[in-house]
Amino acid sequence: MSLTLDIGATGMLAQQLNVDVISNNIANMTTTGYKRQRAEFQDLLYQTKVRAGANSSAEGTTIPAGIQLGLGVKAGSVYRVNEQGALQVTGNELDIANKGEGYFQITLPDGETAYTRDGSFQLDQNGQIVTSEGFLLQPGLTVPPDTIDITINAAGEILAKIDGQINLTNVGQIQLAIFANDAGLDAIGDNLFLETEASGAAIIGNPSEDGFGSLEQGALESSNVNIVQEITTLIQAQRAYEMNSKVIQTGDEMLSTVTNMR
Repeated sequence: MSLTLDIGATGMLAQQLNVDVISNNIANMTTTGYKRQRAEFQDLLYQTKVRAGANSSAEGTTIPAGIQLGLGVKAGSVYRVNEQGALQVTGNELDIANKGEGYFQITLPDGETAYTRDGSFQLDQNGQIVTSEGFLLQPGLTVPPDTIDITINAAGEILAKIDGQINLTNVGQIQLAIFANDAGLDAIGDNLFLETEASGAAIIGNPSEDGFGSLEQGALESSNVNIVQEITTLIQAQRAYEMNSKVIQTGDEMLSTVTNMR
């Protein structure tokens, strides 16, 4: 009977994790470039009471199915669903949306390279293109101080209209990074990710090349969270949590019945 309580407890813990993941998705439904997460679960080890294939008689007959009792459920993984988010037009000349594969490369204060889908950039006091936290966009790009207009094309070239000049000046090239396994990236907050052994090494290339997305100036990639889907999944998780709590309650009532037998 104690197995009933333990199994129900694993189910409640699993659904609590599921609700936590869904809650984070809903909280980030307006976060630029956010990729929704999904919890996956696996069954636990089994206790074998009667092994399938064992002899059931001296004449060599065998047991066709046997008896195995499951011990509950566990969390297998929580992975990101890297679907393209909808583009939101902002009109800001330094807002850049990536339509397709790839991450912008960001230099952290310690010199390490991070990666992001958040293309909301600004200029710092030196004219360098940085994130909202002041982290430098790689490769380092500096816009001349007398620039009156900036054009960023689909291939990532940054063209500056400098006061008094007729022709546009190319001030640099934005590059993107792609990974063999995006789900293996390590999220560190602030819409940033770090490369890991699971993600594989970054492959660097220019936007619009084969395998890389193209850029859209004056727009941002929205979160790919579908609020209707998340609410539906939340209701399912809540019902599953309630059912597992009912299993524990039923197991407790059965134990109470046995205890009170005279």
